[in-house]
Amino acid sequence: MKPARTLMVQGTSSSVGKSLLTAGLCRLFARTGLRVAPFKAQNMSNNAAVCADGAEIGRAQALQALAAGVEPTADMNPVLLKPEADSRSQIVVNGKVWQTLPARSYIERKQFLWGHVTAALDRLRADHDLVVIEGAGSPVELNLKAGDIVNMAVAKYASAPVLLVGDIDRGGVFAQLLGTLSLFSAEERARVRGLIVNKFRGDPTLFEDGVRILEDRGGVPVLGVVPYLPRHGLPDEDAVAIETETPSGIGPIEIAVIRLPRIANFDDFDPLRNEPGVRLRFVDSPSHLGRPHAVILPGTKSTTADLFWLRDRGLAEPIVRLAAAGTAVVGICGGYQMLGRTIRDPQSVESSVREVVGLGLLDVETTFAAEKDTHPVRAEFLSAAGWMASVSGTTVTGYEIHMGRTPTPLPLFAITSRRAVDVRVEDGCATPDGRVWGCYLHGLFANDGLRRAWLASLHAGFEARAEAHESRLQAGLDRLADGIAAAIPFDRLRGLAIEGVRT
Repeated sequence: MKPARTLMVQGTSSSVGKSLLTAGLCRLFARTGLRVAPFKAQNMSNNAAVCADGAEIGRAQALQALAAGVEPTADMNPVLLKPEADSRSQIVVNGKVWQTLPARSYIERKQFLWGHVTAALDRLRADHDLVVIEGAGSPVELNLKAGDIVNMAVAKYASAPVLLVGDIDRGGVFAQLLGTLSLFSAEERARVRGLIVNKFRGDPTLFEDGVRILEDRGGVPVLGVVPYLPRHGLPDEDAVAIETETPSGIGPIEIAVIRLPRIANFDDFDPLRNEPGVRLRFVDSPSHLGRPHAVILPGTKSTTADLFWLRDRGLAEPIVRLAAAGTAVVGICGGYQMLGRTIRDPQSVESSVREVVGLGLLDVETTFAAEKDTHPVRAEFLSAAGWMASVSGTTVTGYEIHMGRTPTPLPLFAITSRRAVDVRVEDGCATPDGRVWGCYLHGLFANDGLRRAWLASLHAGFEARAEAHESRLQAGLDRLADGIAAAIPFDRLRGLAIEGVRT
C-alpha cells in the first residue's frame, strides 16, 4: 500500500491562520470520503489536549482531527513544547513528558527528535489517504533553519506541495509573501505551489491587482483570497489571542478569568464565552477586576510562580474579599491548587520553592509529584452543596493534565473512568454553600447541564439559549470549510494533493 499523499500549509509568521486553514482543509477533504489526518511535527503551546490513551498533543491538532473525523493521536503532534518560563519548556515527545530543558539545550537535541517526527509521519501516512501538514512560525528564520524539524525539512521528507499563507489583516502582505519566497533556497521555492492571502476584509475583487502583483513578482499562483472568517466558537491555541481580547458577549452574567502569565488550557472557557447572556473577560490587574458574578482561576503551567504573580499584582486579596462577600470563585487545575491552604513541592518538580501558602478559600493541600497524570475521564458528580444539588448524581466528562496530588475531604466528583478503564478516584472540593469550588477536570464547562446549572446559580433570570458545545464545534468547522471552499477552488487543492512534489 502506497503511503498517503501530503499537503502542507506554511505561513509567513505565527498567527497568520495556519491552524484554522489546516482544520478547514481537513474537513473539506474528509467530506470527499478520504481518510484524512492532520500533522504538526513540533508545536509550542500550553493549551494541550489529551488523547484516548492519555497522550498530550497540541489543542490545534485535536481540533484538526475533529475536523477530519478521526480520533486524535500522539502521531499528529510528536513534539510538544510547553513553556514554563521565558527560556525553559517541558518537552512532550510522542505524547509523554520527556525532559524540561532550557532553549539552548533543546536546540542541541533537535536532530535526535527528528527521528520521532519522521516515524510519526510515516505511521500516519500508512493508515490514511491524505495527511494535511501544518508548519510552525516562519519557514525562513535563517538562524534556525539548520535545525529545522517542522517546516521545509518536513515538506522535503514527505514530498509535500506547500501552500504559503500571508495575513493581509495585519498589513504588509506583499512583504510577507514575496519576502518569504525570496529567502527560500531554489529547492524550497520549487515546493511552494500556491499562495493564500488570508483574513481579507471587504470585497475581494478590490485585491485583483494585488493578486497579479504577487503572481508576477513571486512566480507562484495565488490560489485564493480568503475572507476574514469569524471563529464561530472554535478555540484559539495561543495565549496571545487573549492578551488583546475584548470582553465576549453582553448580558446579565459577568465572569472574570484571571489571565495568569503561564495560563494553560484557556479553551476551558470557550463554552462560557459562547453562551448568550454571558460576558466573559480576561483580567490581569485589580483595577479591571470589578465586581463580577464569578471569578475563575484557570490552569497554569507554573502554579507556584503564578501564585506569586497573583500576590505581586495585587489580585490575591481582592479575590479573597470577593469570595467573602458571596462572589463565586472557581479554580481549575492549577487554579484549584491556588485556592487551597498550602502547595508543597518536596521534589522540586515545578520550582525550587518547597512550600507556598495558598489563598485558603478551600480546605485542601497540594503536593507535587514527579509523575504526570494525563487522562480522558468520566466522572460522577457527588456534591450537593448549593447549586450542585441540581446536578448531583449526573455524569460529566473531561480530562486531567496535572502533577499535583490534592486529597479532598468533601469531593465534588468521583472519577469513574480513566482512559476507558474503570477507577474510583475522588476529585475537587467546594465550600458548604457551593460558591467556591475547584477541581482538576479540564473541559468541565463543555458539559451542557453542569455549565447551565452553574450559570443559573449566578443569576436568577438566566435561561440557556446556546446550542450544545459539541454541536457548536461541528457547525463552526463546517462554516470554516465552506468559507475556504468559496475562496479557493477545491479542484486546485485536490490536484495539488494528488500531484505531490517529485524529488
